[in-house]
Amino acid sequence: MINNLAHVDPSAKIGRDVKIHPFAFVDADVEIGDGSVIMPYASVMAGTTIGKNCKIYQGAIIGADPQDFRWKGEPTRCLVGDNTVIREHVIINRGIRPDEQGTVIGNECFIMADSHIGHDTRIADKVVVGNGATVAGDVEIGTCTILSSLSIVHEKCHVGKWAVIKGGCRIGAHVPPFVIIAHNPATFFGVNAWVMQKNGFSEEDITEIAKAYRHMYQSGTSVFNALQRIEADVTPGPNRDAIIDFVRSNDLRIVGAINVSED
Repeated sequence: MINNLAHVDPSAKIGRDVKIHPFAFVDADVEIGDGSVIMPYASVMAGTTIGKNCKIYQGAIIGADPQDFRWKGEPTRCLVGDNTVIREHVIINRGIRPDEQGTVIGNECFIMADSHIGHDTRIADKVVVGNGATVAGDVEIGTCTILSSLSIVHEKCHVGKWAVIKGGCRIGAHVPPFVIIAHNPATFFGVNAWVMQKNGFSEEDITEIAKAYRHMYQSGTSVFNALQRIEADVTPGPNRDAIIDFVRSNDLRIVGAINVSED
């Protein structure tokens, strides 16, 4: 299943039923899982592991050298999970730290054309990255999040699960779970209710999440005070806890909120 016009390094580990098309490039120190497809002119660079049943489209470069002056040529890693689709001309950089896991793309992700994912970024399962979206280094993207086309996520930002970043939006701080963020400067646009409802969240779940974010974004108070109100007013449960834990673990620095703490 490997075309004789493709370049596959003899040391690369190729799983069963893998298809590698003409003019694809597979470097040394690469693993490609069972059933994956590497389309023409796609490149899988050294240090990369591709999971099972992935499809890498034309012109994509997976595990490219990191674009960071701190990287001095050490061997580093890039990991792509199972059942992930990476479309045309996507660039995913490896990590910069040789003793760490490196850049990680989860299972069942859909990475659309011309997008870029920087070094040491962690993208969880079932994430959609839109056409031309740019994700800098050391970013974390939560499960089932959507980054719409031409959105930009700056270095070291964390985006919570089930969030949506609208097209062209620039993210320079942390995005809590379950929200829609839009416009520039980035602002709270609502709760991601339609998508969550389609994926098993109950009406009660969504109501309680919306109540939490009214305290966070629509009460005119600081994030510090909003957290206290959420704990007092929102029914305890995993969704409320996810919001509180995310905000606290990111030092209360949340996109579009009043980031003033009070003792």
